[in-house]
Amino acid sequence: MQHAVKNLVAGNRELIAFRIGDQEFCVNVMSVREIRGWTQATPLPHAPHYVLGVINLRGAVLPIVDLSLRLGMKPAEPTQRHVIIVAQVKTRVVGLLVDAVSDILTVTDENIQPTPEISSDLEKQYARGILAFENRMICLIELGGLFNDSESEAA
Repeated sequence: MQHAVKNLVAGNRELIAFRIGDQEFCVNVMSVREIRGWTQATPLPHAPHYVLGVINLRGAVLPIVDLSLRLGMKPAEPTQRHVIIVAQVKTRVVGLLVDAVSDILTVTDENIQPTPEISSDLEKQYARGILAFENRMICLIELGGLFNDSESEAA
């Protein structure tokens, strides 16, 4: 994993980049509590289709969201190589299942391009921009935009 960590100057932000399938996404590092290996989740009845279930995280019940499904992509088939990003989403802590964490990026607001106008309504809710970074296209996700208030309570 390459680290692009530098001294933070005004306007810089640190992002955690991760892969889902052949696409890359990133979130603000401040919303990430920890990154851990895949753990089988216990299913919950009547949970949203993208909630795989819950795991025990040091005595706390942590809902696990298949981020691939939540983003409208094909469902993940978790293996030992998958990771769970434990993140703060609004007032809740959730586990986000992703294929792999790929990078820690330090970018400025100028590095973030606006989301294309052809995006779907769902994409407009969570996509805050696109980073063209080292010959890669990385979608910046606002985690709060992925879950409305009732969904984050259900998770």
